[in-house]
Amino acid sequence: MTMRDFQINRNNIRESRFVDAASAPLTTGQVRLRVDKVAFTANNVTYAVTGDYLGYWHFFPTGVDGWGKLPVWGFANVSESANPEIAVGERIYGYFPLGSELVVDAAKVHATGFIDAAAHRQKLNPIYNQYVRTNNVAGFEQEELNALLRPMFMTAFLIDDFLADNDFFGANTLILSSASSKTGYATAFLLNAGQENHSELFSTLGLTSDDNIPFVESLGLYDEVLAYSEAEMITNSAPAVYVDFSGSGGLRRTLHTHLGDQLKYNCAVGLTDWEKRGSSKGLPGVEPQMFFAPAQAQKRIKEWGGAEFQRKLGAAFAAFLNFSAENITITPLQGEAAITATYLDMVENNASPQQGFIFLLD
Repeated sequence: MTMRDFQINRNNIRESRFVDAASAPLTTGQVRLRVDKVAFTANNVTYAVTGDYLGYWHFFPTGVDGWGKLPVWGFANVSESANPEIAVGERIYGYFPLGSELVVDAAKVHATGFIDAAAHRQKLNPIYNQYVRTNNVAGFEQEELNALLRPMFMTAFLIDDFLADNDFFGANTLILSSASSKTGYATAFLLNAGQENHSELFSTLGLTSDDNIPFVESLGLYDEVLAYSEAEMITNSAPAVYVDFSGSGGLRRTLHTHLGDQLKYNCAVGLTDWEKRGSSKGLPGVEPQMFFAPAQAQKRIKEWGGAEFQRKLGAAFAAFLNFSAENITITPLQGEAAITATYLDMVENNASPQQGFIFLLD
């Protein structure tokens, strides 16, 4: 048996290739997961851009210098098992390389999931090592929407929780760039329409490209929507927090200069505009702080317990899933040419925010 992986040149993320390799035989406790349905979003480009800095390339090593396997979220079937607790045919949700299969060292197996205890993953963040046995868990019936939204919603849920945990840094206005991105508007959903509605505490302002303004306004999640070129129209007479999903250095400098001391916190999250990220050296005002979602997740799991964390997350996600079903056009794609072209479109930031790309790999 052979497997086929999509690999990226770590020094030039526009360059990619498909590579065949022989499937390794299983050892005791291992499970072979045949990947067949994964989501592809701007979040995956962020994985590539920050792959060395944040360790994303280390989850699925290629064994070849300079090339990385792109992490994605989605679904797989157990095609072979050397673990008596996991049966062939089970449906699994989790974190995979963009390719045909993943062999995991299944450990801490329980009714609803297990972890990959592979040695090379143990120093990496444990949030990414958890796999769900979806046949035993409610809420995974809509696989395409789950693959597209669950990982981004997790980040949004933790951003919302982090800001609330810090009393929103005293802000009257929360400014979100890349307001059309799934993580961006999931955050706005939680801030303004989630279970713990904070909308009386502040107003939300979405920044987006000219072309995406109609879509962002149609969501009804932001109190105000402006084009990036209109950033200096934001009032600078009240305290504000900037949640930076775009990573644009030019926009960052504009906001810091315009808002001055009224900018109380810069929460750096994404890199949808990754080529314009620039430097923060000499930036006026507060220093941007990188938001690392798994750290906030671990904090809350420790404080709330794992079951309560999952209960809160699940209830909030169910509400967002209902909202999002009307705002996403699912676009299934199959074949290497389609995958490569869509990957490049996302790298160039040319994809429509209304589309939800699903790669069918089997």
